[in-house]
Amino acid sequence: MEDIILESIGYILPAAVTGLVAYYMFNGFIRQQNSEKSLELLAQKKKESLPIKLQAYERMLLFCERINPVKMLVRVKPVSENTQDYLQLLIASVEQEFEHNLVQQIYISNDSWTAILATKNAIINKLKQVAETSDSANSLRENVIIHYSKSLPPTDTAISFIKNEVKRLL
Repeated sequence: MEDIILESIGYILPAAVTGLVAYYMFNGFIRQQNSEKSLELLAQKKKESLPIKLQAYERMLLFCERINPVKMLVRVKPVSENTQDYLQLLIASVEQEFEHNLVQQIYISNDSWTAILATKNAIINKLKQVAETSDSANSLRENVIIHYSKSLPPTDTAISFIKNEVKRLL
């Protein structure tokens, strides 16, 4: 009886060891295959999303250029001599540009979006500040141009930030 048990163990033990070795080898192979497929899918996804992200950054850079106070004053002429009317026209122009590009926040980083929001708000606040000391629409234009000839507009900071983000993407 002992011989039968020893003989059975002699057959079962090598089969079990071979089975375990085969299991671990196939398990490792399957894991490696899954990992390679995941990396391929991730690379494909990045390849497809990069053009969309770059386009979003381009649009936000264009937005910053369009709300640059000096460039905006050249493009948006006053309709009357009333300072408040011109101020409202300028603010409406900034807000319209912003709303047109609002969806781009999906594709750009949170830091870039925060910089763009800060830029937009800084420009609107500065326009309001300068309007308080201006007595006509032309005076407002002159005062804004004088102010930004002495200091960089916030749009330059946002544009620089956007360019750095794009360099990191590429």
